[in-house]
Amino acid sequence: MKMSWQKMAALAAFAGAMMAVNATAAEIKELRFGVEASYAPFESKSPAGELQGFDIDIGNAVCARLKTKCVWVENAFDGLIPALQARKFNAINSDMSITDQRRAAIDFTDPIYVIPNQMIAKKGSGLLPTAASLKGKHVGVLQGTIQETYAKAKWAPAGVDVIPYQTQDQVYADLVAGRLDASFQDAEAASKGFLKKPQGAGFEFAGPPVSDEKLLGSGVGFGIRKGDAALKDAVNQALKELKADGTIDRLAAKYFDVKVVLR
Repeated sequence: MKMSWQKMAALAAFAGAMMAVNATAAEIKELRFGVEASYAPFESKSPAGELQGFDIDIGNAVCARLKTKCVWVENAFDGLIPALQARKFNAINSDMSITDQRRAAIDFTDPIYVIPNQMIAKKGSGLLPTAASLKGKHVGVLQGTIQETYAKAKWAPAGVDVIPYQTQDQVYADLVAGRLDASFQDAEAASKGFLKKPQGAGFEFAGPPVSDEKLLGSGVGFGIRKGDAALKDAVNQALKELKADGTIDRLAAKYFDVKVVLR
């Protein structure tokens, strides 16, 4: 069968691109992920002190697909981007949503999954995730997150006391102690990391999920340093394959009751 020169050129370009990605993947001897390990079910510590969670599983699967060693570097969430820029690690893998504000500082892989954002408060509080309902109230957020950005932009100007914390566990501790009226985080972290645990007894989701693509993003991906195109391409290819063969869906099923993987 004869083939036009245009088709031959296109196939050659595709083959060249695949060889480049494969060559790059082969050159990656170690993949260092930055992670803030207090955000179950995405990343947390087991009783034995080992890292566990959905993001950890995805990261290990990516390393296995690239035939490289995975190294995990723990870091406070609000310091993940500066630490990435300082080359403390190669990528951020810590339930970080892709937003325009973050894109100004770093690059991202293709989106991997999306999780709704929701507030929790004491049962029967009647609180809603609106400036009017929260006026004069104290709301805890994890420092450096999209939830902090949203709360400070939408609620704080109306008289809501938005309080950032270094770790999510500190947010939950102050919520239980009564120093906070509510906390704002992604819904799965709230459910699996707090509401379904003994300390979450007496608390519930307060109001519907909050949506705002500009401030809350359009999905979660790995953060990559600007200019690190080779790593970005290799990781994107690995993620594409892991989605296509159902690996990420199977990993998600361990943690979530609904579909969260983006195609």
